[in-house]
Amino acid sequence: MRGALIAGTASGVGKTTVALAVMAGLRSRGVIVQPFKCGPDFIDGGHHSAICGRPSRNLDTWMLSGDANRRIFRLASASTSFSLVEGVMGLFDGVAGSGEEGSSAEVAKLLGLPVILVLDASASARSLAAVARGFEVFDPAVCMAGFILNRVAGESHLRLLESAIRSSTALPILGWLPVEDSIAIPERHLGLHTAAENAGSTQRFEAFAEVAERYLDLDSLSQIESSISSVSNDERESYEIISVRVGVARDEAFCFYYEDNLDALRELGADVVTWSPLKDRELPLGVDALYFGGGYPELYARQLSENHSLLADLRRFAEAGRPIYAECGGMMYLGEKLDLLDGTSCAMAGVLPLRVAMTERLIDFGYADVEFLEDCLLGEKGTVVRGHSFHCSRVAEDSLTHPAYRVHYSLSGKQLLEGYSRDNVLGTYIHVHFRSSFGLAQAFLRNAKAAQHLARVAS
Repeated sequence: MRGALIAGTASGVGKTTVALAVMAGLRSRGVIVQPFKCGPDFIDGGHHSAICGRPSRNLDTWMLSGDANRRIFRLASASTSFSLVEGVMGLFDGVAGSGEEGSSAEVAKLLGLPVILVLDASASARSLAAVARGFEVFDPAVCMAGFILNRVAGESHLRLLESAIRSSTALPILGWLPVEDSIAIPERHLGLHTAAENAGSTQRFEAFAEVAERYLDLDSLSQIESSISSVSNDERESYEIISVRVGVARDEAFCFYYEDNLDALRELGADVVTWSPLKDRELPLGVDALYFGGGYPELYARQLSENHSLLADLRRFAEAGRPIYAECGGMMYLGEKLDLLDGTSCAMAGVLPLRVAMTERLIDFGYADVEFLEDCLLGEKGTVVRGHSFHCSRVAEDSLTHPAYRVHYSLSGKQLLEGYSRDNVLGTYIHVHFRSSFGLAQAFLRNAKAAQHLARVAS
């Protein structure tokens, strides 16, 4: 199986730009590329999917077991020619300074993937060779495939860098990129702009492919071999079939989903249908449950607030006892009001008695362990799962007296009561990965099936 992991020396060195260029360059040559993203990030994966024409998958050794990561990787890669994983932070950066847990290096070793290291060449010359050599020898168990130099000032700068690196290591330089406006992706408070906001996907693909063909050694890149085995029959598991219809809100405002969460629902028998709270005036016909992911409802607050017919339909759905699960931005949408940074407020769905206020900075960022304090939409009391928190807002007011979650944040060490649950509705800031405990998807669909049955009896 061919594939590699693109890592960086640190955050901000251009891993995403390089990864997208490699993906576009290989795809333009007819290679079927399966993209992956290390860690909990949603935005980079959206750009991968737009370039590769197939969903990007998250690999995460903190939220998921080794077996779960291998299964995700093998199943997604089974029908493709090349698997490309974009790393997270620096190659060896994980959840602690003393070990590799949660790092790109751990993922590379787990999956037998050679590492292509992105080196930021801006304002650097021979010193970059020392960085290259240090990463090469730091962990001998990591298989290094070579380097791609980013933000190179020009041909003379390149020659200087090549001379320094080739005198320090035998690993190849697999290409380089200048600062190129045609492939730049703008940023905002939660990271890069999403793929859906970058108009002209065909033109962007062509720009990335052209840059890759000009500056990268695509011949060598396409031949990199991984050591992981192909998918085995015992990984194609069979499950209890729960035949329900789940409406997944998916548009510019709600776009943060782990693709494997949706796959978990499908594997259990759910018919997953997507719809848009921005554009649709009513809920999809015949849905038994709703799933709202995260995203940027604050950027579209007025448009969401003015869709009165949909908000009324959503309230009727909740009042009928139908299950609604909402993460982060989805939870903000289910609340009563959303206070924006400009001092204005917008009425939201009013399904949960919450008032949410936007903030200037990240709140409670990082991985989180979640314990269910009571039976809820995703499982029974005492269930412990893992997830991630990443948001620039806070709950300013709520009248719910029985939180569903106790959350322990790994980065800060804080413990907070969270999980806003009422009847068959659950809202939370935590993005949980259904593969961290497959019972999450089962519980959600079983609740949907029970509500479906009650509705049929009532009619």
